[in-house]
Amino acid sequence: MYLVIRCGSCKTFTYVDCFQEWKLCPVCGATIDVQRSSHYLEVEDFRMAENIVAQLEQHLHKTRKHDLSREEREQLRAQYTDWIRGQI
Repeated sequence: MYLVIRCGSCKTFTYVDCFQEWKLCPVCGATIDVQRSSHYLEVEDFRMAENIVAQLEQHLHKTRKHDLSREEREQLRAQYTDWIRGQI
């Protein structure tokens, strides 16, 4: 399992194995405390995590937002859950 998280320093989305405690941000090099970071989604495959990270960055850039709202996070999780159910 992988967690889609966000760097607290530069606000870049990234992903991490759910058992990792720390991650270096690939953009700014800051140390991300996984437990304290914002968790956006939990996914099964790293390729899916990479795809979601890219889509989240594109969405925020296109909408000129700084972050997802609480409702958008819940919608993201619901859409991912529906997609997984459709795959089974």
